[in-house]
Amino acid sequence: MNFVVLTIFPEMFDPFWSHGIIRKAIEEQKIFTSAINIRDYAADRHQVTDDRPYGGGSGMVMKPEPLAGAIRAASRTAPEAKTVLLTPQGRAFDQRMARALASLDGLILVCGRYEGVDERVCYDLIDYEISTGDYVLTGGELAAMIIIDAVTRLIPGTLGGEQAAEKDSFVNGLLEHAHYTRPPNFEDHEVPEVLRSGHHQEIDRWRLESSLMRTLLKRSDLLQQKDLDQQEVEILKNWHQEIEKILEINAKRHRG
Repeated sequence: MNFVVLTIFPEMFDPFWSHGIIRKAIEEQKIFTSAINIRDYAADRHQVTDDRPYGGGSGMVMKPEPLAGAIRAASRTAPEAKTVLLTPQGRAFDQRMARALASLDGLILVCGRYEGVDERVCYDLIDYEISTGDYVLTGGELAAMIIIDAVTRLIPGTLGGEQAAEKDSFVNGLLEHAHYTRPPNFEDHEVPEVLRSGHHQEIDRWRLESSLMRTLLKRSDLLQQKDLDQQEVEILKNWHQEIEKILEINAKRHRG
């Protein structure tokens, strides 16, 4: 996978390339990364990349000429890559999109600044517009890093375990189960005994229940969207029965 970032602040990516999973993936040539300075494609000696918007208003807009030049230069170095504009107006980035992007040969990530980019750049030079959330950032650099990180961990061989990415939150429509490590007791909180039992089938069952419970409490909307399998339905039905018992006992207590 080839990642090419277009930005007016390429130095922001130097520490990003140099740590953790990203550094390891680069060293093992699972991914290839580069950052192109959009200013290098500005025609004037001051390397201006922004100008006042037509029609008036506050803020500045990224000029089309240097941005188009940078995109075309990146496309020559990565001809199979798709070009992505990071913008609050784009499609919402999620795990499903990350998986789709991971199947591509490369991504050219265009980091906007100021009030946005000249709309004419989007006509022929942008394949996708993507947003990492319903908020506004100063620039697209952090959003580009988020996408690179999320996509890289889905590339086979980049994580410690072969199935590590398959167990992440959102992969199966649920949040991930709770995690524990040593020591077995921390500030009077014990690690669940089942996790120390060595019974893998019981551990798998506990992890599924934990995953369902965390999803129900934190993101119930995911359960409403998920096509539940038989085991998940069975667990939820058991909880439903237990909850009904609790409510019935409570009702009797108040009637008495």
